[in-house]
Amino acid sequence: MPADSPLTLPTDSSVESSSLRLSALEVETIDLFISLVRLLGMPKSVGELYGLLFVSPRALPMDELMERLNMSKGSASQGLKLLRSFGAVKTVYVAGERRDHYLAEFDLSRFATGFIKGELQPHLDSGLERLERMRGLIAELPEEGRTVQENRLARLQHWHEKGQALIPWILKSLVS
Repeated sequence: MPADSPLTLPTDSSVESSSLRLSALEVETIDLFISLVRLLGMPKSVGELYGLLFVSPRALPMDELMERLNMSKGSASQGLKLLRSFGAVKTVYVAGERRDHYLAEFDLSRFATGFIKGELQPHLDSGLERLERMRGLIAELPEEGRTVQENRLARLQHWHEKGQALIPWILKSLVS
């Protein structure tokens, strides 16, 4: 567990999962998902939430997630909303409970597809608009500096096209 982790490791491994303390397995699982979501540029809280839900044998209400992870209501709400939008978490009915309970989805393709469509594709789309604006700015440059910048813009355009071409392939490989 990283030194900056606010997660609490119990001294007794027999601690029940319903206690406020996290088991060693829960901490390791959460740390794994924190590392993964940081690679994807998502907030740490998303990894904490998904990690705890992933390892939990039962659906958990938001207030328990907040308590166990020492997380604010805003972070928990935003994180769960993002996870739901990616299809990584779903709400389930628990008899006798009025609160929403959350359960991790285990289908990686749904999560990855949601992330690609919700996060990566919009960035690529805005990148295309930016490239067009750059093309216009380069056209306004004095002729002596224009060639170098046109070559660099061509390189960026090539990278953008490669990125765009990869998305359908990635989506197809995740679904099959």
